[in-house]
Amino acid sequence: MPKHSLMFFLLAASTSVAFAQQHSVPQPKLTPQTSGTTQLLIAVSPVNSRVVWAAGTGGTYVVTTDGGATWKAAVVPGAESLQFRDVQGVSEKVAYLMSIGNNTTDFRIYKTVDGGATWTIQFTNETVNAFYDCFAFWTPKRGITHSDSVNGVFPAIRTTDGMTWQSIAANMPPALPGEASFAASGTCITTQGGQNAWIATGGSAIARILATRDGGDTWNAYDTPLVSSPSAGAISVAFRNPWNGIVGGGDLGSNDSADAATSNDGGRTWTLTNKPPVQGSIFCLSYVQGIGHHDLEAGDHDYDNAVVITAETAPNFDSGSAAWTPDEGQTWFQLPGVSGYWAVAFATPKAGWFVGNGGQILKISF
Repeated sequence: MPKHSLMFFLLAASTSVAFAQQHSVPQPKLTPQTSGTTQLLIAVSPVNSRVVWAAGTGGTYVVTTDGGATWKAAVVPGAESLQFRDVQGVSEKVAYLMSIGNNTTDFRIYKTVDGGATWTIQFTNETVNAFYDCFAFWTPKRGITHSDSVNGVFPAIRTTDGMTWQSIAANMPPALPGEASFAASGTCITTQGGQNAWIATGGSAIARILATRDGGDTWNAYDTPLVSSPSAGAISVAFRNPWNGIVGGGDLGSNDSADAATSNDGGRTWTLTNKPPVQGSIFCLSYVQGIGHHDLEAGDHDYDNAVVITAETAPNFDSGSAAWTPDEGQTWFQLPGVSGYWAVAFATPKAGWFVGNGGQILKISF
């Protein structure tokens, strides 16, 4: 399956409510919200429990400043033919978008500092055959953008001032033959703390994690036990602290390949979890603890080990499933009625969002 066709996936759900109730595990509350667009929403980035940005096809982005009670939808001028595969919300005024298209120069990074009234193009790709899959940020001004390998090199770029981007390709580990990542709604890369980052890869004989402890100056590559091939690998990765993380993936050409693994040593070694109860492959995952640590309330830390996943099914990649685990993959519960969603992310356990087909948005609260 060609790399670019692998990018068009989705996520969604079915259910195991009775089993969850039998084991005294409360199911999350699911609340549909109205986005104001019918465009596919591919990626979502909560800033906190009130401010959330999402983006997708047709150069479209949406933003809420009231926890999703109302959303504003708009199109970035000049990006009407592009897809936004990743979004990073910083505040209600500041956000970054990463676009793809059919041409080399369609891979761009946009930024707004006025809530979307105007957008500035900060980076335009000039590297032939580069495919920028995702980006992630340590601070509002420090971030990294990852691309598939080109001639054995990962042409990654980094910003340290929130305005300009420089190549750090020379810092990256050598790529394996065919090694690439999947544009997993922006979750093929994750950052944590002030210096740590992890990248999930596949497409080659081994699915790997590329890891840095110094903000991208130096990197190590670690093998994972996930299946890997030209259509398979590690797809989505998240870490809840410097040492504990989870990676999900599978084979996008198979509907019985979803797998996940956890690490407790910063990504050096990985152990497969129990089999996730979804068809296809894991496409997006998120810790329920989220990023809104200043918003945490009593009891929220009960969800430190909880993870929500979304999955893709072949051949249409438009009717996957979703599930969650309270203990990083030892036990799993399917989610009831969640269908057609590509991405999921949390500000806090009480404030998470799925986004997907036709502008669908679904708030998820534990």
